[in-house]
Amino acid sequence: MSWFSQTLTSSIGKKLLMALTGLFLISFLVIHATINAMIFYNDGGETFTHWGHFMGTNPIIRTLEIGLVAGFLIHIADGFILWKNNSDARPVKYAVNNPSANSTWYSRSMGLLGTLLLIFLVIHTAHFWIPNRSNQFATGEELNLYQMMLDIFQNPIVVIIYVLGCISLFWHLLHGFKSAFQTLGLNHIKYNGAINFLGTAFSVVVPTIFALMPISIYLGWVY
Repeated sequence: MSWFSQTLTSSIGKKLLMALTGLFLISFLVIHATINAMIFYNDGGETFTHWGHFMGTNPIIRTLEIGLVAGFLIHIADGFILWKNNSDARPVKYAVNNPSANSTWYSRSMGLLGTLLLIFLVIHTAHFWIPNRSNQFATGEELNLYQMMLDIFQNPIVVIIYVLGCISLFWHLLHGFKSAFQTLGLNHIKYNGAINFLGTAFSVVVPTIFALMPISIYLGWVY
């Protein structure tokens, strides 16, 4: 087995892979949230549709989309493996157990939060990405994603599901953002304060933008 394979399959290697794919997906969230936030121009979806069309038809972006899907799959699979390894390492719970003394509940619940996000991701892609890409392959044309949002987010149950998904994303990011820097050895006493602030701000702002979309459409603030 090569050095690369040994590193990749080791516990440290899996954590490094989790951190790298996590930061890659964080960069995607920045772009996704920025484009989606353009619905708040309230111009009938003109600005949102313009940039959504660019992201959906640009050949470079479409090629990078393959890497994005791979990043999601690797992050999910690696997270499951790490969770299972940690679970197998402690088959019997300690007689005296006070985990809150050393860690936060959301850092100990990354497996649960990740599972909830996976369920939300399946629902989200089923609502938008899969129908749009299927239509592109079949007809060469994009669907009207703005109108799809207006229609889908009239259902209060769907709105609640999306808000709950965004809450799960908040907790997942709150631990994952800072953890990624720590795993990669990028934490330092001089920068930890800034990293913690940036991670917390990012964990609040991005899920809030995503959550405000279905809420605003359902309440008629965006139309």
